[in-house]
Amino acid sequence: MFPTSTQRRHWIFSSEEELLKCRELANRKFCESRSGNQQELLTVEEERLLCRHFDNVMKEFCSKFQPPMPRNTVSTAFSYFARFFLHNSVMNYHPKHIMLTCVYLACKVEEFNISVLQYVANLPGKREKAADLVLSNELLLMGKLNYQLTVHHPWRPLEGFLIDLKTRSTFHEKDAESLRKGAEDFLERSLLCDAALLFAPSQIALASLVWSSQQQDTSLSEYMDTVLFAAADTSQKARSRYMNLYTTYYVHTHIHVCNLYFSFSYW
Repeated sequence: MFPTSTQRRHWIFSSEEELLKCRELANRKFCESRSGNQQELLTVEEERLLCRHFDNVMKEFCSKFQPPMPRNTVSTAFSYFARFFLHNSVMNYHPKHIMLTCVYLACKVEEFNISVLQYVANLPGKREKAADLVLSNELLLMGKLNYQLTVHHPWRPLEGFLIDLKTRSTFHEKDAESLRKGAEDFLERSLLCDAALLFAPSQIALASLVWSSQQQDTSLSEYMDTVLFAAADTSQKARSRYMNLYTTYYVHTHIHVCNLYFSFSYW
């Protein structure tokens, strides 16, 4: 259950400012460990640009992977990558190496059963070298994640909300199902920002439905007020509505920033 999970206790942060402090600390620790010209080292902003580039590389790699990779596996890989570079500098660990290890470890944790040889068959270049690299970094990655490997995602809450819409609201089944595609697109794009480090999976899932309904000029206000938050008082309803709107706004605005880096080369 998410409320009692290590994800809730250790990997959900209160604000973007808190995330920035973690990244600044990782950058500062590396810079302080190096003598010489500090101007040759990367800034926090430059490290974020590099991580965003490899977010997009990872998205492309996972989308082309054979056999097709399940959504939960992809989402777990993104979570591992984001968590790792929250407390570590790209100047200390090459993001390409960590990215490949994150995807491989996610395959194991999410029980997407493939061998390391099947995995590296999806990579260009020397596959034996790639296999050694991934296996040598696997234990390092788990240690840096504090062995907290279980990740909860918005995909299951989304299914729950869709079932609830069909059974407890005035939405017809066809109308509710029409929201699925837009919501799923929203969730996939949310991987390219820090949403999973700031919001609970259920918040992101509900935000995806609200965003999808807005694209179709429909409203979920009645469902949220009379069904989903029916037992809440006025202040709780207002807070829930604010958090949902804020989550929708956050993901919608930040994914555009990430999309700027699709033009980079694959490797």
